[in-house]
Amino acid sequence: MTAFRETGWAKINLALHVRRRRADGYHEIETLFAFVDGGDPIAAELAGADSLVIDGDFAEGLSAGSDNLVMRVLALLRSRYDAARIPPLSVRLTKMLPVAAGIGGGSADAAAMARLVRANFLPELGDATLARIISPLGADIAACVTSETCLGVGVGEELSPVPELRLGGTPVLLINPRRPVATGPVFAAWDGIDRGPLFTGADMRAQLFGARNDLQRPAIAQCPAVADILLELGGLKPWLTRMSGSGATCFALFDAAAERDAAAASLAERHPGWWLMTGVLR
Repeated sequence: MTAFRETGWAKINLALHVRRRRADGYHEIETLFAFVDGGDPIAAELAGADSLVIDGDFAEGLSAGSDNLVMRVLALLRSRYDAARIPPLSVRLTKMLPVAAGIGGGSADAAAMARLVRANFLPELGDATLARIISPLGADIAACVTSETCLGVGVGEELSPVPELRLGGTPVLLINPRRPVATGPVFAAWDGIDRGPLFTGADMRAQLFGARNDLQRPAIAQCPAVADILLELGGLKPWLTRMSGSGATCFALFDAAAERDAAAASLAERHPGWWLMTGVLR
């Protein structure tokens, strides 16, 4: 039987500026999303009834029921369109990205499932429409629909392209200490100080060096290993290194794949317990 396939691409925040805490409890942010050419593969086949199987390195403890974001996307799209157009599917999610890691794994998987359904059953849906429908399931999901570098404001759902950055193909290394970090407590521990906007002029690439992740300090308070990772990465001479999202994953961008691979080999030898992924930005 033919399998439909997609991938939930790993998301990183090249910068994340928290501007204010809203009355509804959410936070206004300015963030630069980028995506890596690796992630969680999803395969689906026609079936008599919906089902979800989760395997892979980080499958343990994940729910394969109707509350999983992958299945919630399926139900949501059926509720918005003729349900008969989307047949029952047997879905396999291979979880290769760590969870609660600041790289949008759940959101990326949800967006990948939405793209899979669109490609095979709802081809008339554009990216903007698809993002609008599924974005209530998570703030990062809208960016994950296209999985391309973009600027996100609001709670991260208001997106605009940044073609002038031209980051596609940049060698990247992701590192996680294999310690989950919950998003809510990290945002709650933000000190409330607005340290200014992400971009204030035309040269975004130059300003990226002076940007920051305002969640880095509260994340380190919960997971000190983040500081260890950043210290190690700084000694490997990437042109940019920072924590992604609410942690604990950190990234490093390099000028050449050979430099990235040498850094990965060095870290793997010295810290065999850390999770590493190499790739390039999409």
